[in-house]
Amino acid sequence: MADAKPVERPLSPHLQIYRPQLTSITSILTRITGNALIVAAFLVVWWLLAAATSPEYFATADAVITSWFGDLVMTLSLWAVWYHYLAGLRHLYFDAGHGLDIPTAEKLGWVLIIGSVVLTVITLLVI
Repeated sequence: MADAKPVERPLSPHLQIYRPQLTSITSILTRITGNALIVAAFLVVWWLLAAATSPEYFATADAVITSWFGDLVMTLSLWAVWYHYLAGLRHLYFDAGHGLDIPTAEKLGWVLIIGSVVLTVITLLVI
């Protein structure tokens, strides 16, 4: 049997040398916000079930929801709702065959990020 000599092959780009594009970051954030909203929904359902169970159990759940941690989770969930909504609109725009060139896709990415923050702040000020 011949002696196998390992072949030196180039490595694929890795995180150390790969510069992520805005489109990939917004795509990843869309997936993260979707999953984070599931966690927030479980928290709200827990709070509602606690309200239906007993006053003592509701007091515990309400203390968690109204704490600084609960406020943070609900505020980030509000941002996630707006982000996910705007990402869906952008996706529909892409599905129609529009905005697929790189400059337009990057502009829409910035609109997505800035728009979600602005709409979150407006919603917090109105509520």
